[in-house]
Amino acid sequence: MKIGLPVVKGYLDNGKLPNGDDSSIDTGLVAWKRLKVMLDESVNAGSYSSKDIVSTYSLIYTVDSAYGGGVLASNGDIHFVPYYAPVGQKVSSSGIVSTYSLIYTVNSAYFGGVLAPNGDIHFVSRDATVGQKVSASGVVSTYSLVYTTANAYKGGVLSPNGDIHFCPANAIVGQKISSAGVVSTYSLVYTTANVSFAGVLAPNGDIHFVPRRAVVGQKISASGVVSTYALVYTISDAYSGGVLSPNGDIHFVLSYAPVGQKVSVAGVVSTYSLVYTLGEGYYGAVLAPNGDIHLIPNGAVVGQKISASGVVSTYSLVYTASVTYWGGVLAPNGDIHFCPYSATVGQKISTMPCKPWSLGICCSPFFNKF
Repeated sequence: MKIGLPVVKGYLDNGKLPNGDDSSIDTGLVAWKRLKVMLDESVNAGSYSSKDIVSTYSLIYTVDSAYGGGVLASNGDIHFVPYYAPVGQKVSSSGIVSTYSLIYTVNSAYFGGVLAPNGDIHFVSRDATVGQKVSASGVVSTYSLVYTTANAYKGGVLSPNGDIHFCPANAIVGQKISSAGVVSTYSLVYTTANVSFAGVLAPNGDIHFVPRRAVVGQKISASGVVSTYALVYTISDAYSGGVLSPNGDIHFVLSYAPVGQKVSVAGVVSTYSLVYTLGEGYYGAVLAPNGDIHLIPNGAVVGQKISASGVVSTYSLVYTASVTYWGGVLAPNGDIHFCPYSATVGQKISTMPCKPWSLGICCSPFFNKF
């Protein structure tokens, strides 16, 4: 893929980390044409070991259906998004786990989150009737939403113009939050029950919703145009979450689908074989600096990853259980943290990259979402 791929102008091109650190290209929120260079460098550098180290750590708060997804904050903390949990929980860059108070809690409240340009972490409303966010300084606050319904949205994506888009599940309209904090809705082309599950920002600025029960793909262009496209493979509850690969392909993460499905930079949709499949096997995926895409285990009893060259393989996990983790987050040291759903312990993969990503790269909207 050419480095000169067109990129929609916006804060991504010359943006800063929310903490103001833009001292070099390596510490800013970068657009794809700049990010691609760094991805190639880290992939070519590889890892210090050919074997990923999987380990577990203690959590402070656990409950069934506790958290759904996570977000990397501008200070390096990983925040788990409250689903049933009545408290927030985070993991610091030094590995310290702590909890904090929330203002609003309800069963199945939020699912997934997004880091805003100003450093706020927005939780994406599932059944919540109000929005909730955590500022860069750790202040929790709520705000009004325009549209709410049961199982409304799952996951969100930051667009090149700074708008946060919630990804529709049962919602019949799209909902977004501008960089100024204005909440608004817009029309979708295709809606159905559990239509999508999270989304991914493509190199050209399009936001692709990941098809859950959708029989067509749906995306929003950088200019706000909503359109659909044909998929190769569809089945009920097919995919749960998505991830961008080093070459710009968007991979849908299998839930009940027995095959992988991806969308190339040119928009070509194709499928590929997986090594391990299980109903609701994985929820979400994370790209490691060495180019491996790690699928986050939900009901799966083995880890599964896709290399930068497209080779699919499995590896052993330390902890497995039914509905364990939903989504994952990459820390700047190369560790991938699984976000505890009903798991009683935290689990992470140390990918040991030879060329780790800076905090700015890890916070990029291309990666830091679920």
